[in-house]
Amino acid sequence: MTASCSRPDTCPLCMSSDIQHYSQDKKRDYWQCRNCDLVLVAKEQQLDHEEEKAVYEQHENNPEDAGYRKFLSRMSQPVLERVAPASQGLDFGCGPGPTLSLMFEEAGHSMAVYDPYFANNPDVLSKEYDFITSTEVFEHLSSPKEVLEQLLPIIRPGGWLGLMTKRVIDQTAFSRWHYKNDPTHITFFSDRTFHWIAGHYGLTLAIVDQDVVLLQKPVERL
Repeated sequence: MTASCSRPDTCPLCMSSDIQHYSQDKKRDYWQCRNCDLVLVAKEQQLDHEEEKAVYEQHENNPEDAGYRKFLSRMSQPVLERVAPASQGLDFGCGPGPTLSLMFEEAGHSMAVYDPYFANNPDVLSKEYDFITSTEVFEHLSSPKEVLEQLLPIIRPGGWLGLMTKRVIDQTAFSRWHYKNDPTHITFFSDRTFHWIAGHYGLTLAIVDQDVVLLQKPVERL
């Protein structure tokens, strides 16, 4: 088994210090926040930025790949059902081959893209959007609280944040879960975690797929 790793001081989502050991494999320890249910990897067992980027550069995301488009449609379809025509969207963490943004553009929406490694255009994070999507991104975040608090203010009232990430079920399933074996996956969310996020930030939660959730900002009242 892996060498013992010290317990993280605080949860990177809710900042609670009520953290317990959750699981262990040959390479890493996994910890669970008892407040928001997030499962996390301690910083000392995370890859550095260069190691992380090297893994991402191996990804082959081709906009012409029908299978990849079908995978992304699990995000695009529920969002398209909820947003008005000609809306403005942002795909956060678009990766080296932006595809979801093209799918929304083909449906008549205007899109911006952002990725810290492949589309590092911070100006797009100072504009407002009717919806933001983030597919297979949040499991890579060392500071999900920081990212949520960066994205939520730039979503217009009544707008949507769509997150795609596979969810934790229980300890037994987690111990056998291939998803945790990716060395760039460091934060793992459960249904309870998303309910915590919705409650904490005053959002409406819709769990629409086994790995897709939508969070809606409240409509401002006059």
